[in-house]
Order: sequence, then C-alpha cells, then structure tokens
Amino acid sequence: MRQAYGEHTMNSEARILIGFDGTPTAEHAIREAARLLGARRALVVTVWEAGQAFSPLNLPISGLEGAPVTVDVRTGLEVDQAAYETARQLARAGARLAVEHGFDATGHAVADDVTVADTLVRLAAETGAAAVVVGAHRHGGLSKLLLGSTSSAVIERAGCPVVVIRGE
Repeated sequence: MRQAYGEHTMNSEARILIGFDGTPTAEHAIREAARLLGARRALVVTVWEAGQAFSPLNLPISGLEGAPVTVDVRTGLEVDQAAYETARQLARAGARLAVEHGFDATGHAVADDVTVADTLVRLAAETGAAAVVVGAHRHGGLSKLLLGSTSSAVIERAGCPVVVIRGE
C-alpha cells in the first residue's frame, strides 16, 4: 500500500522514526501513531544530552569561595553514564510500547550535541525515515511564545512528513 505525501511516499516497508521521552504525551503519540499509520517498522529514539554533568551549572565541584576549585571528574562521568543508561531504558520502554501497539520496533538512545529536534531530523535523514512522529506538549498563551517547541522545529526542518500527536 502506498500513499503519496508531497514529494515523499509512505509504504508499509518504510521505517517511521518516533521521538520518545517517556512522558505520557510520548506514550500517547506511539498509541495514536500505531492507530493512524498501521503496522510498520519503527525506530523509537530517546535523545539525551551527553556531557551534561560537565556543564558549568551542573559540575560537581568542591572548594570555598576564593579557594581553588576542584572538579570531581569521576562523579561527573558516573552521572553522565547514568543519564545514558536512563535514555537507553526509556528507548527500550518506548520500543516495547510500540511493539505492543503493532509496530516492528527497536529502541535507540542517541547523544545530543545540538537540539533534540535537530537530532531527530538528522536521524530521519540518515535512516531514510518515511516520517517522524513526535508528541506535542500543550503550552498555553505566553509560555507557547517563549518556549521552544521540538515538534515545531521538526516540522520546519524535516525532509519527510511529520506526524505531531497532541497530548491526551
């Protein structure tokens, strides 16, 4: 079965890229995407920010004001490894949920050195994804204007169709 979407075509063999952050909105997006798109291959991606433990705001440091500051690199590495493991577990949980809803899915945790949206768009291009599925968190009024939106950025930058599923 083939359906045309602009320059792109979606067929039952094409892989769908699903952004998954473990929130109820992301879980709802998987369920709705399965209902809308039917059984197909999917790559469930959780993006994590590598090196966040070494950000100046998050560094585990010691020292008194005016004294030399020492950085606990071992603790930073442990925190970074824990973040990676959490992302892997989230990706696997998302893939399990996708399988429960009919997708032939695998999960993958990806380190983010740019924005989540840019990472998803890059992965979609690299894997030849037929579409990207993301959940949209609802923001009202002023916060919608001030907050960046991953789903809006993916829509703007992706070279394939984007399915945005609003939260329940």
